[in-house]
Amino acid sequence: MNILVINAGSSSLKYQLIDMTKHEVMAKGLCERIGIEGSNIQHTNVAKDTKTKIEKPMKDHGDAIQMVIHALVDEEHGVIKSMDEIGAVGHRVVHGAESFADSCIIDAKVKEALEMCVPLAPLHNPPNIIGIEACEKIMPGVPQVGVFDTAFHQTMPPKAFMYALPYDLYEKDRIRKYGFHGTSHKYVSQKAAEFLGKDISELKIITCHLGNGSSISAVDGGKCVDTSMGFTPLDGVVMGTRTGSMDPAVVTYLINKEGMSGEEVDKLMNKQSGVFGISGVSSDFRDLTAAAAEGNDRAQLALDMFFYSVKKFIGAYTAAMGGVDAIVFTAGIGENDARTRAAIVDGLEFMGIAIDPEKNAARGTVDISADGASVKTLVIPTNEELMIAIDTQRLVEG
Repeated sequence: MNILVINAGSSSLKYQLIDMTKHEVMAKGLCERIGIEGSNIQHTNVAKDTKTKIEKPMKDHGDAIQMVIHALVDEEHGVIKSMDEIGAVGHRVVHGAESFADSCIIDAKVKEALEMCVPLAPLHNPPNIIGIEACEKIMPGVPQVGVFDTAFHQTMPPKAFMYALPYDLYEKDRIRKYGFHGTSHKYVSQKAAEFLGKDISELKIITCHLGNGSSISAVDGGKCVDTSMGFTPLDGVVMGTRTGSMDPAVVTYLINKEGMSGEEVDKLMNKQSGVFGISGVSSDFRDLTAAAAEGNDRAQLALDMFFYSVKKFIGAYTAAMGGVDAIVFTAGIGENDARTRAAIVDGLEFMGIAIDPEKNAARGTVDISADGASVKTLVIPTNEELMIAIDTQRLVEG
């Protein structure tokens, strides 16, 4: 079965066509500037290792999906002969709230539930829904599956996901911790168990998805029992431009003392803070590392704050699970930055966590644990698209 994976944003659409008999990407690409002048598609035929950029007006996501189909079946650039070779479409959906504890085949009731989740993710869910409806129109009869960033975290117990606000706010507005990056945390925790040759039900794993947006999850026996992001992706560790956890009274202080509006404070916390706000240099950790090496104290402070915040969650989640068998680093920074991994675990030797510097320099799926360390430290590249495709195949064939 070939599965088309769609990740629709407000003015963009990422896609991959995956051959599920081999778990291999056949083609992938990006539609940019949808509904904006200069819209284009960048398409890669993975088998031929060829890249093509086509500029063509795309007034909406329906046009973008049509462009994707044309690229996939094109005689010169395509990888399939007709749309009939696409067995199903898997959609990344950011927020499923409490309605979805697992991926599901999309029908009218599911779309209605997704609409109800829009207030919880006003920037993400609307384009996700538009992408689904565009695929339904262009590919009638082809099964559509929704895979939710929040679903993996729905196994958290109330003591972990509830906030100490009046309970009626949870009953009325569903204000609680939801968590995000769930598809990634699910994928790498399963891969960690496979790599270690153990049943995931026997393992306590802490997964560290570290990128411009970062989150940490405690996975006990294959189920998420806690995660660092909360009601929104703003909570948790220090991030590229996001504050991470802080005293919520700072919000009212800024409103009262600085005369800022709620919208201005939201923008400040989400887009102007994090390592960017501390350093004044960049939200890119490579730029921060370079600046710190040149003696920029604020860049070094930003890095130290990030390392420290991740380290604290590792300690907290080890306590929450009553131990840990493996730490997993993934995503852009987690997979590629050996210095960051070393700094995060530095000082955790008392917990049995230590890494070997030479092993830490390797790339790919690798065990970087020091000899004698009782806790395994692993680097596992995430593959959210493949996880979406796997769930899609499971539901369509099952």
